[in-house]
Amino acid sequence: MRRFQHNSICGHSVRFAAASLFFLFSVCLTGSRAGAAETIELKETGNQKWYKGNLHTHSLWSDGDDYLEMIADWYKTQGYDFLSFTDHNVLSNTERWTVPEKNKGKLHAYEELKKRFPDWVEERKNKEGQIEVRLRTFEEVSDKLGEPGKYLLIQSEEVTDRFKNYPVHMNATNVHSLLTPLGGKSVYEVMQNNTNALLSQRERTGQKMMIHLNHPNFHYGVTAEDLMKVIGENFFEVYNGHPGVNDSGDESHASTEQIWDIILTKRLAELKLPIMYGLGTDDGHNYHKIPSRASEPGRGWVVILSEELKPGALVDALEAGRFYASSGVKLKSVTYSDEGIQVEIEPEEGVTYTTDFIGTLEGYPKRGMPVLDSQGNEINTTQRYSKKIGATLKSVKGTSASYDLTGKEIYVRAVVRSSKLHPNPSEIGEVERAWVQPVAGPAAPQE
Repeated sequence: MRRFQHNSICGHSVRFAAASLFFLFSVCLTGSRAGAAETIELKETGNQKWYKGNLHTHSLWSDGDDYLEMIADWYKTQGYDFLSFTDHNVLSNTERWTVPEKNKGKLHAYEELKKRFPDWVEERKNKEGQIEVRLRTFEEVSDKLGEPGKYLLIQSEEVTDRFKNYPVHMNATNVHSLLTPLGGKSVYEVMQNNTNALLSQRERTGQKMMIHLNHPNFHYGVTAEDLMKVIGENFFEVYNGHPGVNDSGDESHASTEQIWDIILTKRLAELKLPIMYGLGTDDGHNYHKIPSRASEPGRGWVVILSEELKPGALVDALEAGRFYASSGVKLKSVTYSDEGIQVEIEPEEGVTYTTDFIGTLEGYPKRGMPVLDSQGNEINTTQRYSKKIGATLKSVKGTSASYDLTGKEIYVRAVVRSSKLHPNPSEIGEVERAWVQPVAGPAAPQE
């Protein structure tokens, strides 16, 4: 049996148009197709640390209801190590004023801002005699609240696009400059065009940045078949904390986890594309009545193993798969080897854990079936596939779980479910979880 593979996408080339010119961008990341030379152990050491952070956050710069500095302060006091601001189609780097009584935070947010930062608020009166507050820029807030090696703020953007009535939102993390939505002639083309734009900016500037697809089930805008084909985009949100994004799907629409398994199977076994990684995010918009059923912070995050708390180092670690996603469960370590996967959980008193190892074995039925409505018309949604795609290969109870390879696996991933209810869930009744990133298995075709 050949060596178990972790994700490596070095060597794939992307051809795309930018500024009306076609050129070749070589995507060379660590992370799906080269065999692992040795056991990969993800755990804290003297040189590496787990860093917790959120990659999807909104403020008064777009459709959130609080000020950048208040949001940054909330995450800092809650023990996060980093936070990415991702307002819609805007970077917080210009001069902008807001009327508190008219913005989404209303007077309550304004009063809380003055209470928390009494010597920081810059005000003026407009022609109507209303108080205006200057929205502090990302750089100002980062200088005030960031702490080297302890708390990092990352300038990012939610590139908010669509095809017809289907929303296509993609987060550009650590973006150098604003990305303008490019549209396209299909959902797939919208994603590919915006991915190409980020890759072009990354190649042009030399700045480490990445792009990921947000909430594929928001208005059920993106299908597995759309996303699986995108080249250069290797991340999506398997968990998004917004209550309106339909993570669990419904009888006609696949859940985000089912979408993930279909994409992993097709990309590795049929399309010869890299692994798609799964992120956990908040997608926070509302910060004043926690907990409630609004879109609030603290629901989902990523925990990244990195030597440094710097944007480039975090992007490198994400691209290498050195992270897990979580909505509450903490992991001590994840080990990948020729033999399989080992997961060690950080236990919480009185809480029990079940780890499901999920994957697809060779010989699976490849064909999907369209989903039809009551009149027999095809619905624009992810097709239905055999239950052999994304099957539960093994379930283990306890704080230590392992899966031994048989040689038939195309990929394997793990999800840990606790017995503890999420204190402020995206969906009522959900338990705290952790999503271990997938690896290509022995049956994944080699290049």
